[in-house]
Amino acid sequence: MRVLTTAALALVTFLAGGGVMKAVSAENDYESLRRFSQILDMVEQYYVNDVSQKELLEGALKGMLQNLDPHSTLMTEKEFQEMQENTSGEFFGVGVEITMENGQVMVVSPIEDTPGYKAGLRAGDSIIAVDGQYTMEMSLTEVVSKMRGKRGTTVELQVLHKNASRPVTMKIRRDAIPLISVKSRELEPGYWWIRLTRFSGHTAQELGDALSAARKKGEMKGIVLDLRNNPGGLLDQSVEVADLFLKDGVIVSMRGRDASSERTFKAHPQAEDVTCPMVVLVNSGSASASEIVAGALRDQKRALILGERTFGKGSVQNLIPLADGTGLKLTVARYYTPSGKSIQAEGISPDFEVAWEAPREDTGPSFSLREKDLRGHLEQKDGEKEEKQEEKVGDAEDVGAMLDRDNQLRLALQFVRTLPVVKALQN
Repeated sequence: MRVLTTAALALVTFLAGGGVMKAVSAENDYESLRRFSQILDMVEQYYVNDVSQKELLEGALKGMLQNLDPHSTLMTEKEFQEMQENTSGEFFGVGVEITMENGQVMVVSPIEDTPGYKAGLRAGDSIIAVDGQYTMEMSLTEVVSKMRGKRGTTVELQVLHKNASRPVTMKIRRDAIPLISVKSRELEPGYWWIRLTRFSGHTAQELGDALSAARKKGEMKGIVLDLRNNPGGLLDQSVEVADLFLKDGVIVSMRGRDASSERTFKAHPQAEDVTCPMVVLVNSGSASASEIVAGALRDQKRALILGERTFGKGSVQNLIPLADGTGLKLTVARYYTPSGKSIQAEGISPDFEVAWEAPREDTGPSFSLREKDLRGHLEQKDGEKEEKQEEKVGDAEDVGAMLDRDNQLRLALQFVRTLPVVKALQN
């Protein structure tokens, strides 16, 4: 029993930090430690299967952390490495951000252009089993680890789609998860759609490059910043992204258990601040870093928020490497928007709540008669100009199809066009 008690005391000393033994000196805490040691001893002696003390202690640690909140956990060496790769390097898997809610593994959002997204996984879906093993028997990091694997291999998921009554089985082939996090498209001359799919290590730089490319094409009259189904990522990247659109003021503040851990991130003037009107698109898959950006732009009255209520993850986690190669992901603070509001479990309510509508079924091309269909019509003499014109028409058709499929984007474009007029009327 001495070895077991020593192990338990060492565990508490590590968690308290700095060798502080105040908890052990209190009688009630000592009783809790003694109870832990007794149960550990009984399990080791009488459990039906032979279990090592190391396994029991690791299980106790994981259980303790999982009982705190859905985001704190102890990761194995492999899981910790995968977590680091998720924000900085290439990895292979399905491509969905997941969370644990009431013991169920829920899809926060799929990452665009990944196998999971193409297979039909959507925000709000429940993942019931992975390769035949029920997720209720696993930790969140274990589920993530099982969904990853070698490129080209297949993982079988049992999924209950949101609002469905029966689960379905989905076989998904793993592939490289793209780390490019910014997409852009000119919707109309001067009006740009910029989509952030996640906040990884180079998101702010990619966004800066996209804005520079847009400026080269002419005056930027308006931006639709699309954060829908963006599961978040790195805090520093969310701050840098918001800073690109703000000249000054608070972006986000953090408050932890200790007053000394409080931090406030502020915007500062840059060489090329983006000052054109903005609309931000959000939905229930917009989480964490996405909510930081949306909250900052809304509270600073820099942009209108359109779409659906966001996910509501208002906490900050630190990744702490441990000496044995494992890692601790620990919730250390809550974050607050510039107005001082926490969005934890509440999310951000858009200024204009608009539900996404599935596109109408295509009934096929309608008949229309144009000049080129008339017999004997005049041909374009300049072949080069004709080729360039065809390219422009093709781009216009792509954008048109994009707007036809997306009612939220259509409305956002209408709003961003009228924002300068609204501002003038207010003045």
